[in-house]
Amino acid sequence: MSLTDAFSSSDDGARLADLHARLAQRAEQEEVLDVAYRTVASPVGELLLAATPRGLVRIAYQVQGFEQVLTDLATSVSPRILRAPARLDGAARELEEYFAGRRRRFDLPLDLQLSEGFRRQVVQQLPQIDYGATVSYTEIARRAGSARAVRAAGSACARNPLPVVVPCHRAVRSDGALGGYVGGLAAKRTLLELEAA
Repeated sequence: MSLTDAFSSSDDGARLADLHARLAQRAEQEEVLDVAYRTVASPVGELLLAATPRGLVRIAYQVQGFEQVLTDLATSVSPRILRAPARLDGAARELEEYFAGRRRRFDLPLDLQLSEGFRRQVVQQLPQIDYGATVSYTEIARRAGSARAVRAAGSACARNPLPVVVPCHRAVRSDGALGGYVGGLAAKRTLLELEAA
């Protein structure tokens, strides 16, 4: 019998939730929580948020498979991962404000360790695109220091570990077509329409 099975009544479920919260708090206090995560609802579907002590390290769409994203984080960042929503309260609040149309820029500490080299240069350029505006992959490549690396700029946007907060949805093809998006074209369209309202 698993621990979850042992706590099957609503009172037992509440005790299990309390136990988990205390475990997360203690791990945070003892500085053994390398990656905290939680999920949040949004107009583009449920999002997984993950943060290290340095800042927000990952945002994932449900279509990416949350279990796979957590497995990848365990491999690339640290296996000490725990659902610990408190560390991500600020990120959840800013995302809620953004989706409600009350926030145009995020003020969150970011941990960019999942982006290296030219990809990191591209990711660092994306927050410079104004709210409600779009920029071509060609222009992003130029701003990142390699005007000919248009495909690499597109690939960097596609592999952006922090979509929405680092607004790769504002990157489009030179002909104005949306191009691809990690959360799917419907999500990209929704984000652009939200910003245009």
